[in-house]
Amino acid sequence: MIKDIKLYNDNIKKVLKNNKFLELKDKKILITGANGLIGSAIIDLLNYLNCNEKYNIKIIAMVRDKQKALSRIKQYENCEIIEQDITNEIKYDENIDYIIHAASNAHPQAYANDPVGTMLGNFIGVNNILKFAIKHKCKKVEYISSGEVYGEGSEEIESFDENYVGRVKSMDIRSCYPLSKLSAETLCISYSEQYNIQTVIARPCHIYGPTQTEKDSRVSAQFIRNALKKEDIIMKSAGKQLRSYCYVLDCVTGILTILTKGENTNAYNIANKESIITIKQMAQIIAKKSSTKVIFKTPTKKESKGYNKVTKSILNEDKLKKLGWHPCYNFTEGIEQCLEIMK
Repeated sequence: MIKDIKLYNDNIKKVLKNNKFLELKDKKILITGANGLIGSAIIDLLNYLNCNEKYNIKIIAMVRDKQKALSRIKQYENCEIIEQDITNEIKYDENIDYIIHAASNAHPQAYANDPVGTMLGNFIGVNNILKFAIKHKCKKVEYISSGEVYGEGSEEIESFDENYVGRVKSMDIRSCYPLSKLSAETLCISYSEQYNIQTVIARPCHIYGPTQTEKDSRVSAQFIRNALKKEDIIMKSAGKQLRSYCYVLDCVTGILTILTKGENTNAYNIANKESIITIKQMAQIIAKKSSTKVIFKTPTKKESKGYNKVTKSILNEDKLKKLGWHPCYNFTEGIEQCLEIMK
């Protein structure tokens, strides 16, 4: 939860230095998954532009839990909250300029407990969004996919660019997430081809930040919660997996860059070359920043089912940087800001 609003707004101001996103002035933007880690940060940044730069963006925040959204963004300027399950037909009658579709189960516990809901939410949700976009004359739809679509890559390849095709085991329950994301990407470009609608795809890597939810079971979110409570950082593996990380506000500027400058039917990785570390290194950095220590525990069978077993997940962000995007926070800096904002 965000406690230090001033510091959080200072972070937003910093990430906006590289791009002001003037194309969004006076536009109406629908954001699904607006209560989530990424969706809520998008709302925060757009509201900052409204309040401080007079952008006059009409924000439509789509959520499953309206009361939760009201407790956080009810005071925001020019923001309308819609309660809607994305697997149902969208009940909204006004035209929209842009859609950022960020609604999805996005953490291990959800994959383990509800793999069917994870798959259907991703695929049916995208289908409903695209049908809505056609009906309401939307200029462009951005689908927030995932770097997990690359699966287990070759150890010989340093990083995965957008053309890389990895391996995802179709008979593994944990694959409910990456495979449904991958099929939803194909549905986006299929709609573009068949119905002449503009679609772009964002593939974020492992995102962390002060907008994480209480139910988020990703290791970064768990470690941050431990640190804030001054508890030991609990690891449930050797932590050798290598990952690309990105601070959530840097991720948001990447998403808005893709929305405003991305080419139709193209995918773009969102990652930070300065934040490539193992899970163990991540735990050690968070422990050091919070004056705690790292300990190891054996995971339950249920927990293990939701874990990402990919050993190496390093994304190449060069394609996005060619659009003018640059991250502002490496992992150590981002975690430091996150802990200060939330404590």
